[in-house]
Amino acid sequence: MAGNGVFAEILDGEQVFKYYADGEWKKSSSGKSVAIINPTTRKTQYKVQACTQEEVNKVMEAAKTAQKSWAKTPLWKRAELLHKAAAILKEHKAPIAECLVKEIAKPAKDAVTEVVRSGDLVSYTAEEGVRILGEGKFLVSDSFPGNERTKYCLTSKIPLGVVLAIPPFNYPVNLAVSKIAPALIAGNSLVLKPPTQGAVAALHMMHCFHLAGFPKGLISVITGKGSEIGDFLTMHPAVNCISFTGGDTGISISKKAGMIPLQMELGGKDACIVLEDADLDLVAANIIKGGFSYSGQRCTAVKVVLVMESVANALVEKVKEKVAKLTVGPPENDCDITPVVSESSANYIEGLVMDAKQKNATFCQEYKREGNLIWPLLLDNVRPDMRIAWEEPFGPVLPVIRIGSVEEGIHHCNASNFGLQGCVFTKDINKAMLISDAMESGTVQINSAPARGPDHFPFQGFKDSGIGSQGVTNSINMMTKIKTTVINLPTPSYTMG
Repeated sequence: MAGNGVFAEILDGEQVFKYYADGEWKKSSSGKSVAIINPTTRKTQYKVQACTQEEVNKVMEAAKTAQKSWAKTPLWKRAELLHKAAAILKEHKAPIAECLVKEIAKPAKDAVTEVVRSGDLVSYTAEEGVRILGEGKFLVSDSFPGNERTKYCLTSKIPLGVVLAIPPFNYPVNLAVSKIAPALIAGNSLVLKPPTQGAVAALHMMHCFHLAGFPKGLISVITGKGSEIGDFLTMHPAVNCISFTGGDTGISISKKAGMIPLQMELGGKDACIVLEDADLDLVAANIIKGGFSYSGQRCTAVKVVLVMESVANALVEKVKEKVAKLTVGPPENDCDITPVVSESSANYIEGLVMDAKQKNATFCQEYKREGNLIWPLLLDNVRPDMRIAWEEPFGPVLPVIRIGSVEEGIHHCNASNFGLQGCVFTKDINKAMLISDAMESGTVQINSAPARGPDHFPFQGFKDSGIGSQGVTNSINMMTKIKTTVINLPTPSYTMG
């Protein structure tokens, strides 16, 4: 269970969890805590420390000091510790998954999968980091016109310093380690600010890194209210890089952060374009998987279906049949549709649904809500004047827009301020490639729903969907900078010359 066994030291009293700094689990001097509400019961499940700005300062100072020593640690030893943390993480998947079930209402089987996937990601990053960072470049000057071979240029990748990682509620473990592991293998220190919903799962995950034996001060977890420490963290002068996954808060962070590297994924309105020749059974299965898994609370969920009019009726019927088979209920029961993360999220989703109703969208199911639990809903005959056509619901509600041409579908996709992912369903690979090239999306899936992963694939968004690219290799490279040393020779030198 959460906070028991090897995790007992992270607990302070009944269901109140400590924060992690300088290699120790600590209580905040504020004497205050932040409540974490269980989305299913809508009652307080856990509490975490409300850290102060002074505690942030101490964490940053420790991170700066620890990073200097860590940068001198051999690559193989950094990798060895990451492999050890990955093994401990997977060994303790059950209590971490329990936190995910209770904090963010993630179905039990998916919660376990997230933890195991996270362990695999950490190990893969360790191996990839040794390969990438173990190589440098050697350049000679006479390849550029007008130069003799009098200069040898050696380039290598060195750490940035202190990396601030801010993962989202929907994958608080996996999207934390996707930032932590690249930062550490590259020789950086790391400060984690977990989301409030998902913070306890993140604290349990960090304890696995603690048990692996990483140096004191190298990794820390600060919990608390964003209104009190959010800007203080993101604008802190000790921070050399920010990796953020979440919503439009990231836009605000990017404007305030200053001249440091940013890696940001800020959501999407992922379009699914369906052509006349598509395999409609395949499309329907992927719409269900892409639109309704984890109740649609995924950046890469299918957020709008753009289907050719000639096959729209047949597709909608197939999707309706599958929606009717989705199970709805608590995450402990491994239901397909579980409560959304908060009451405010449920209210926002309901607002989009009511707007569509007022503007005469076709409801393929009756709209039903109990607390934070919203039953899956397919909306047909959605028009561009409806909010649901453009806004990201982050819930189990999916709009269908009927289109008369491929160009109309591409236009709708590209008119969005988002550009994370999209997908195209057709049996004609030539058409698929042309449409993919025309879509202003970071990734386009052909004949499959959008997805982040496997975790070593590049993952990036265009427009308001983000800055930079993720994926193991890209994250390692992003968390380093190039250092060049030039050897100047007194006379030109040519090998075997």
